[in-house]
Amino acid sequence: MAKTLLRSGNLDDFQAVGDNGQSVFDSALQIRETLRLRKQPLVDYLAIPQRNDDGDRVDWYAPLEGKATSWLAASDAQRKQARRLLESALASASALSQRCRQSDKTALAHFGALLEKALQFPAANHVWLVDGKPVVTFWGFVSINEGLRDDILACLNDVEPAPPVIETLPAEEPEAPMVKPQLSEPDAPLLMPTPEPTAMPVIAPVSEPAPQVQPAPAAPAPTRRKSVWLLPVAAAVIAAIAGPVLWTSLQNPSAPAVAAAPKAVEDKIAAVRALENPTPVEAEIKPAPVVEAPPLPLVQASISQPEPVVTPPAPAQPEDTRNAMLMDADQVKIGSTRFLNGSWRVQVESRDPITGKPPSLRYDIKNNKGSVRVTHGDNIVCRGEVFSGLHSSGELMIKTRGNARCTDGSRFPLPEITCKSGEGNVAQCTARYDQNTLLPLTFKKASA
Repeated sequence: MAKTLLRSGNLDDFQAVGDNGQSVFDSALQIRETLRLRKQPLVDYLAIPQRNDDGDRVDWYAPLEGKATSWLAASDAQRKQARRLLESALASASALSQRCRQSDKTALAHFGALLEKALQFPAANHVWLVDGKPVVTFWGFVSINEGLRDDILACLNDVEPAPPVIETLPAEEPEAPMVKPQLSEPDAPLLMPTPEPTAMPVIAPVSEPAPQVQPAPAAPAPTRRKSVWLLPVAAAVIAAIAGPVLWTSLQNPSAPAVAAAPKAVEDKIAAVRALENPTPVEAEIKPAPVVEAPPLPLVQASISQPEPVVTPPAPAQPEDTRNAMLMDADQVKIGSTRFLNGSWRVQVESRDPITGKPPSLRYDIKNNKGSVRVTHGDNIVCRGEVFSGLHSSGELMIKTRGNARCTDGSRFPLPEITCKSGEGNVAQCTARYDQNTLLPLTFKKASA
């Protein structure tokens, strides 16, 4: 009978954990088989992985038969029972892992280290209940940018409790019947006469008084009050002047004096008339003096081109670190070599004795396995198989299974590569051909 498919997903969405450069997922089937042979109950709680043809997706199948329910959809009672089963199985597997890691056999110690990290899984939504028993999918993985949890089941504590279910509702009390009050008309008074309607006085509408328009004040008519009091004064002045003149003319009758008297009288009369009718005096308006500006020197104008603004170029990234291989610190910490997956151009600081050019090496590695292609001499191509691993000290090792086979029938020696994380996590690698030959090399990401 076909197994129940619980979950599917891309391997790139999670981060694999492992030991010594080997991930738990690569040995998942061997780990389950070892647990089955040692009669560990954990084998029934670990889902069975199956990759697709491209190797980038994986399907997880239940090892048991029965109805599958996600951990989030299960009830509190089901989760408590499943957690007790899972805690008991994890305790037994942890004890087995500790005994294996203390063994003198390398293979057994390596299995114990893998089993210790195989119990990790990303989150609570990767746990299912099949026939009431817990089944963990994506075991041997953690979420991206997260490390190993000390308490493996801590993520199961964050599940929100299910809303309470109300089984019975209290019976509603019957409403009391509404009694409509009956109103009776009041008795009419016996002796009270019916009042006659009185006529309301007519109130005439009060209209607002129209605003009175004040007439513009008329220009005051010219009065001659000054003339009334000036006439006696003029007469007195004339009499005072004319008296002595006449008296002198009588004492010394001479023609010039008599002729001058009427002229003086006319001048006085003209002065009095000027007082009666004064003429307006117009203010003399003098134009402002014109100040001439001094002449400016004339110089032939010339148009100058503005100086171009030179923008300093952005600092270019050093060629040594561009596309270089970076050994991610988090991946190195958990023993993963995911940063090594891909195609790499390797430059070795050595030259071919015939052509004088360094050999061209290209590594294609995925999940610690791959191949190398070497081009040297007169376009001679050599190929070989390589594998990689990560030591507990953080050193990356890339080894080969013998020498590379070349198209001309010869063999080309392949180096043993050792890489350490340097400044900025840039890999600093060396190639060792033999005990006495150690050459520096660099990894560059291949564009195609």
